[in-house]
Amino acid sequence: MGMDEIKQAVMSRVQAEAEDIKNDANEKAQEEIEKAKKERQARFEEEKGRLLEQAREEAARVLAQASIEARQKISRTKADVVDRVIDGAREQLAGGSTADDQLAGLIRESVEGLGAAKGRIYVSGRDVDNAKKILEEDSELSDRVVEVKETDCLGGVIAEDVDGKLRVDNTYETRLEMLLPRLLPEMSKDLFEST
Repeated sequence: MGMDEIKQAVMSRVQAEAEDIKNDANEKAQEEIEKAKKERQARFEEEKGRLLEQAREEAARVLAQASIEARQKISRTKADVVDRVIDGAREQLAGGSTADDQLAGLIRESVEGLGAAKGRIYVSGRDVDNAKKILEEDSELSDRVVEVKETDCLGGVIAEDVDGKLRVDNTYETRLEMLLPRLLPEMSKDLFEST
């Protein structure tokens, strides 16, 4: 075997080994590329999932906030409607004199609240003359009431003993304030049941 043949055999062997190394390197490179693609896809899916979860959380937060704001707005609107109804009732009460029979009943009820004590009564300015007339016509009440005075109220009667120690407030404002806790649930039900 000559030098050329040895050289040729060595070169063939080197080329075969180089081809094996190259093929092995290509195979490993392809595996690394596939692995990198899978890792990239996994990271992409993970990031996509994270972003979707953040978007869901943000949407839930926005929805919850909108729901709270809507309930607050509905509550404010309902409160405004109830306030308008109550204001309307107050305006109606302030609109005229108390009917004689109602005023007489309120005076009697208020004076009875003083027990056996004599006292004075306070009524709205528009009811002073009617109150005096009622007392003139009812001797039992006139014996118990020493004075009729004017007070700033929508209507009704305040009775006070002569010493000013005992006071019975039977004004429309007080009666309305006492009725409101019972009326508000009914008003709400009647006004807003269908909403």
